[in-house]
Amino acid sequence: MKLQTNVDLYRKLPSVDELQRNPELAALAAREGHIAVTDAARAVLASLRKEIAAGRLAADGVDLALSGLEDAVARQLRQALKHSLQSVINATGVILHTNLGRAPLSAAALEHIREIAGSYSNLELDLETGERGKRDVHVDRLFRKLLEERVGTAAPGLPGEHSVGAGVLARALEPTISTIVVNNNAAAVLLALNTLAENGEVIVSRGELVEIGGSFRIPDVMAKSNAILREVGTTNRTRIADYAKAINEQTRLLLRVHRSNFQITGFTEQAQIEELVGLARQRNIPLLEDLGSGALFDLRSVGVNRESSVLDGLRQGVDVVTYSGDKLLGGPQAGLLSGRSDLIARMRSNSLFRALRADKLTYAALEATLLAYVKGEHDAIPAVGMMRLSKEEIGRRAEAVAKKLQSSRLTVEVVDGESVIGGGAAPSSTLPTRVLAISAEGTSADELSRRLRVWDTPVIARVEEGRVLLDLRTVFPEQDEIVAQSINRVFER
Repeated sequence: MKLQTNVDLYRKLPSVDELQRNPELAALAAREGHIAVTDAARAVLASLRKEIAAGRLAADGVDLALSGLEDAVARQLRQALKHSLQSVINATGVILHTNLGRAPLSAAALEHIREIAGSYSNLELDLETGERGKRDVHVDRLFRKLLEERVGTAAPGLPGEHSVGAGVLARALEPTISTIVVNNNAAAVLLALNTLAENGEVIVSRGELVEIGGSFRIPDVMAKSNAILREVGTTNRTRIADYAKAINEQTRLLLRVHRSNFQITGFTEQAQIEELVGLARQRNIPLLEDLGSGALFDLRSVGVNRESSVLDGLRQGVDVVTYSGDKLLGGPQAGLLSGRSDLIARMRSNSLFRALRADKLTYAALEATLLAYVKGEHDAIPAVGMMRLSKEEIGRRAEAVAKKLQSSRLTVEVVDGESVIGGGAAPSSTLPTRVLAISAEGTSADELSRRLRVWDTPVIARVEEGRVLLDLRTVFPEQDEIVAQSINRVFER
């Protein structure tokens, strides 16, 4: 019997044109498009040629492959047309998980996005006058209600005033606090520095020159803003006297940066915000606080202490606060700048503002999120609602899921654990929880975690001490059943 050469095997493969005339693939092309099916057919044939060239596919293997060629093309097409960005179940217990998209949006925010995205809107149209309007008015009114009305007599003062309480006079003259929106907090910091300190010095503690995810470094952002960094103090100790000594005729801004992803403990000292406010008033220099995350509710209500909210900074007299929209706020990705109206107006007129501005979908989601705060419906905001869940409630759900796990190979316990807020917020704070701790006979925890991660609906867990841990704090209740089904089906294979 004559052995078939690679050339003989290649000749067995149909051409793309021949494949396209196949009734099944012709029907597929009618549904999914001729170009997409053609590309899938080419990919499948190229893969077969590669297998033949490598000697991994003999004559009988080619015949077998050809018998299932239509199915192979259909599978290739499904893979090619599959969304890369997909929904996952977050069972890590990290509420603001940067790798998983941070804060999930509320139902109201999703509905408002759908409404605005699917039609035209008055994004920059004043419906009363018919003239061009400003997109930030859609949320500034809500921020003023949430911030200005609650700051009270400790609002930021007028330039040159030495007293924190001087905000009373400012409020009598004009709305004291305004807010504008850019595309993320790094952009907010960049805009503020460029507007308030271009070609001038910005004084900041060495202990606050942070780097967070994605190599975002405060010194680098400052350099891009054309502001000049003036470091004071040491890594672990910076006093108010260090700031005062560094002030000179080139000083344009005092900057305080939240230590979002680390803590300095032991022999430490940090200038208090009240001291910085007093110095800023005395020297007539604006004070900017980069909160990074920034909450619009009292974190102490969920057991998180020593974490400043947006209101805290403004009440204490900070001139401008920058923070994120998709962290503790629980809204879309955005960078927010709230503070003295005169300073915010300068930032709004900066040409950078247009380059960094947010789109209509961000405004739609942000407006719906802020309305929930205005109405006091905190649990309607998923990230906030997750923080407010009790350990007991999570434990009951975990027990219910555990009872649905059927494989005899699994060892399942419900044990005490800790959730974290994440997103650079409250790095030392944890929330008590109950977690599903799962181990599997003959399967490592890393492999079990991988199988759950690559399942049809990916379930993202964490691995500790040889077990897979699933924290239902960050799992929506309607997803509990999917988690149980995913674990069971992983062990049916």
